[in-house]
Amino acid sequence: MAHTPDRLAYINGLRDLADFLDTNPDIPTPEGMVTAYCFPHGTDEDIRAQVDQVARLLGSDIDPYEHVLDHYSTRITFGVAEYKAVGLLASSRARWAARRSYEDSIALDPDPADPAPDTRGDRHG
Repeated sequence: MAHTPDRLAYINGLRDLADFLDTNPDIPTPEGMVTAYCFPHGTDEDIRAQVDQVARLLGSDIDPYEHVLDHYSTRITFGVAEYKAVGLLASSRARWAARRSYEDSIALDPDPADPAPDTRGDRHG
């Protein structure tokens, strides 16, 4: 995988966030796992090769459970934080595109219990 030009900014941002949370104990922290995702691009073969390279660098295995989703991934965890390289294979991307293809054809009724309807145009809010 190619290194992004803002790699140092990303790493510094993570450190700054950790320092901020450490020095501000009254700020709540998220529940569950915090994940830094990396999504390689290319053909399925390219994607697998890139994730395989990350797995070698991490000393980790390919996750056998994500195969059912047509994802090819590996990870390393640090307590409740993890780094995860996820290859979204062509069949997975095609299923996602098919699901999204009719998204604009569906309009949900407003939720009467919601005092402030979502005005961002995001129906998934």
